[in-house]
Amino acid sequence: MMEYDSLIARAAAEMRPSGIRKFFDIAAEMKDCISLGVGEPDFKTPWTIREAGIDSLQKGHTWYTSNAGLAELRKEICTYLKRRFDMDYEPAETLVTVGGSEAIDMCIRALVNPGDEVLIPEPCFVCYNPITTLTGGVAVPIPLKAENGFKLTADELRRAITPKTKLLVFPFPCNPTGAVMRREDMEPLAEVLRETNVMVLSDEIYAELTYGHERHVSISTLPGMRERTIVVNGFSKAHAMTGWRLGYACGPQPVIKVMTKIHQSAIMCAPTTSQYAAVTALRSCDSDIESMRDEYDMRRRYLVQALNGMGLTCFEPQGAFYVFPCIKKSGLSSDDFCKKLLYSKKVAVIPGPAFGECGEGFVRISYSYSIKHLTEAMRRIRQFLDEECGV
Repeated sequence: MMEYDSLIARAAAEMRPSGIRKFFDIAAEMKDCISLGVGEPDFKTPWTIREAGIDSLQKGHTWYTSNAGLAELRKEICTYLKRRFDMDYEPAETLVTVGGSEAIDMCIRALVNPGDEVLIPEPCFVCYNPITTLTGGVAVPIPLKAENGFKLTADELRRAITPKTKLLVFPFPCNPTGAVMRREDMEPLAEVLRETNVMVLSDEIYAELTYGHERHVSISTLPGMRERTIVVNGFSKAHAMTGWRLGYACGPQPVIKVMTKIHQSAIMCAPTTSQYAAVTALRSCDSDIESMRDEYDMRRRYLVQALNGMGLTCFEPQGAFYVFPCIKKSGLSSDDFCKKLLYSKKVAVIPGPAFGECGEGFVRISYSYSIKHLTEAMRRIRQFLDEECGV
C-alpha cells in the first residue's frame, strides 16, 4: 500500500488552500446566494477580441508559437505600455505567459534560491507566499496599516531588508485593499532600493483600473528602477479575458531570458488563439477599458458610501475592484463574520486573513458584479448587522 504522506513534497503538503476559493465553492452550491468573493469581471470579453480569436481559428492558426510569444504580440505589448503608461521596453525584454500568475511564478523561480528572502507586503493576493515557499525561499510579510491607506512606506521597507533579501513583491494597485502607490509614494521606496541589490516584482495586473485624475505610474519608470524591476501584467482584468489565460512580463533581458527558459520547459508557450486575440485587444480596445473602468468607479463609490453608512469603516480604494471594510465593530472575527453572513443571509465575502494575517478584522468585497447584485447584498449585510451583531 502506497504511503502518499511520505511521498508528497513537504512544501507542497504544507501549502494552505486558497481562502478565496473555500467561500466561493460553498456559495456556488447555495441557492439564491450572492457571491461577492471572486475577482472576475462581470463583463464579456469585447466582441472585437472574441472575433479576432475566432478568425485565428478559422485561418488555422493552431500551432505552437515561439516560446516567448508571437513577435507581433510582444511588439504590440511594448507599444501599448509606452502609449498608456510611458514605459519603455523592447520585444526581447518581453515574455508572454499563461496569465499573470505564470509570470509571477517564473519571476520568483528565476531569481530565488533556497534561503533567499522575499518581502511580501500584506494584505495581498494569495499566490506570492506559496510560490516563494515552493522554490525554497523564505516569505517575509510586511504588514501594511489601514491608517496609511495600506501603502508600503520607506521605513517599513528599510526595516524588512536584510543581507538575505533577494526580491520585493510590489502588488499595486492592490488586491484585496484597492490601495494605489502614486509617484510621490514610490520615490522614497526607490531611494531605499537603489542602495541594494534587491529586485522588484511589480504586479500591475490592475494598472488600467486606477481611479481619479491620476493615471497609474509603474515603479519601473522611476530613476534607477528599470534595471531592477520585473513588471507583470495581463489581459484578465482590464480586457475581461480571465478565461483566455494570457499575461506577460517585461524587464531586464538577462532575467527575462532565464524566465523564458523555465517557461519553455514548464509550459512551452501561451495559448495561440489567445495571443492573436490579444493583439486586437491592445490595438483596438482602449475605449472598452474606459467604459468598464467608469462602471467600476460608479460601483466603487456606491459601496464605500453604503459600507461606511452602516458602520463598517471603509477607506476609499483608488484601484482594482475591491473594497476592504473593517468589520471589528461587529464583534466577530473575520472568519466568523463571513461564515455567519453566508449561512444566515446568503452573501459570500472573503475573510481578510486569506490575504495575510494582518487582514484580521477586515473582509474583501469585490465590486466586479452588477449594481443590482451589490444593492441587494448591501441590504442583506445591513440586515445581518442589525439582527446578528446589534450594530
